[in-house]
Amino acid sequence: MQQRAINVVLTGVTGTALAGMLVAGVAAASDDSAPPKQFLSQQAVAAQKHEAPQQHAPKSTEKRQAKPAAKDAKSSSKDGKTAAKKGPKALLSGKTIASYFWDDGSGVNGDTGAPAGGKPMQKGLFSSPSWPMHTKVKVTYNGRSVTGFIGDRGPGEPSHRGVMLDLDTYTFRYLLDGKKPASKYNAGSGEGHLKGVKWEVLSWGHGAGKKGKPQPFGS
Repeated sequence: MQQRAINVVLTGVTGTALAGMLVAGVAAASDDSAPPKQFLSQQAVAAQKHEAPQQHAPKSTEKRQAKPAAKDAKSSSKDGKTAAKKGPKALLSGKTIASYFWDDGSGVNGDTGAPAGGKPMQKGLFSSPSWPMHTKVKVTYNGRSVTGFIGDRGPGEPSHRGVMLDLDTYTFRYLLDGKKPASKYNAGSGEGHLKGVKWEVLSWGHGAGKKGKPQPFGS
């Protein structure tokens, strides 16, 4: 009996010791696994902090590149406006005495027939003794200007006396006083000539004639 009682006591003590050792082992195991979890979380935080500035770098680059493009667009628009104001450059310019005419083939007032250039008589159709047909010409007088084209030959004999342009009646009267003629065959004014009319050749026509300064009819 005494021996059995001692065995029971030893068994209880041994069981208690084993249980304590198991609990300590579990605690040790749990303590060993804790540091890696804490270390990984610190790495993740550090990685996030390190990657954050890289996400903003492309945006700043795009903004810097956008500014020069805007400046180029503004400069190109300014250049476009400047070019529009200047207009076509004159190839040749000078001054002359101008008369007026209106030949439409009706035979009125000694009408000689339809214009030689092949286009019908109209406002802005001028006559030159030598320039190529369909040459684009700008005429200016008294601060008023009209752009037209050479569509006929003339004036005849007056060109030998310095009258190097025949203007349609409407253009002639507009340059004179800014009005319209009562009749296209008559400028409605005692003035049959305008002295000091400025002419500018803007482009040469491809029709018959000679480029350069105007020459008297038939020369």
